[in-house]
Amino acid sequence: MQTKPMLTLEDVKKIAAAAEAEAVANKWAVAFSIVDDGGHPLWFQRLDGAAPMSSVIAPAKARTAAIGRRESRIYEEMINNGRTSFLSAPGVEGMLEGGVPIIVDGHVVGAVGVSGVKSNEDAQIAKAGIAALG
Repeated sequence: MQTKPMLTLEDVKKIAAAAEAEAVANKWAVAFSIVDDGGHPLWFQRLDGAAPMSSVIAPAKARTAAIGRRESRIYEEMINNGRTSFLSAPGVEGMLEGGVPIIVDGHVVGAVGVSGVKSNEDAQIAKAGIAALG
């Protein structure tokens, strides 16, 4: 049987603090979500001024990145390049840039999803959070 790393609450708090710091440093009002490798919620935060819709989009981006084992932007690019049939994939939402998987020792252990600013800025916040793991 194989073993793999898992996110701890301490890990999640580090990610959340770094994501918040990145957003605040840039004066970006966002919501962000951290999920485990199955897309189950571990953390959610909505900064002051973030649009209510961001509270729905951020967790969807995180879940998509976790269960898809890749950045959510890959799905957005696929659809934009003509594979619109992917929109019918069951149970997959948040196919927009801003969901980033957390990879440790080659294993996806979770993901961070961010919503509220430009998509590349959402991804920047997610990656800053993940970088806090070292």
